[in-house]
Amino acid sequence: MKTILITGFDPFGGEPINPAWEAVKTMDGYTDGDYKVVTQMVPTVRYTSVDTVKEAAQKCEPDFILCVGQAGGRPDITVERVAINCDDFRIPDNAGNQPEDEPIVVDGPSAYFATLPIKNIVNALHQNGIPAKVSNTAGTFVCNHLMYGVCHYAAQKGNIKAGFMHIPYLPSQVVDKPNQPSMAVETVRATLETIVHVLAHGESYKAQDINYTTPHE
Repeated sequence: MKTILITGFDPFGGEPINPAWEAVKTMDGYTDGDYKVVTQMVPTVRYTSVDTVKEAAQKCEPDFILCVGQAGGRPDITVERVAINCDDFRIPDNAGNQPEDEPIVVDGPSAYFATLPIKNIVNALHQNGIPAKVSNTAGTFVCNHLMYGVCHYAAQKGNIKAGFMHIPYLPSQVVDKPNQPSMAVETVRATLETIVHVLAHGESYKAQDINYTTPHE
């Protein structure tokens, strides 16, 4: 079978959980067509995050890599278009790193664009009743760092397509955060299933082919 590697970050910024990993870990071993999902938790640490994904990719040799992170305050699924070659952390990462205006890869390209079919993904999510949009900024924290680093790795390998998406808080995280949007882990799980379907069926895919409902049961 072919492989889709999906990663999710560990908790950061004082949060007890990270919705990215809470959803991603449920997908391990999931299959669609000729594709099987392999999952990997990623530390919210500057260079270690990229190294962790590279090590996982070397083991499972994926055709696609989808990295998932939390964007508290965003109300919907945001599929990232671009990662920039800049680390400018507003808070320290989980190892205490807080770089300011530093390149991720010295002399690397200014940016990498996702090579996943981001608009097809958003359209499919809309067809499946899930709020989503293309985002043109992955920020300058570890999420952007990971997207840039993984896209850099994929470009070097030449046979991997890669991208990143942000998800909202889980409902349990906003109990003490008035007026902050959230999304149930079941909906994020359905999001991941939808994306796997798009990637697995490629050129033959059409949004109306998706026939399961949200939330996934």
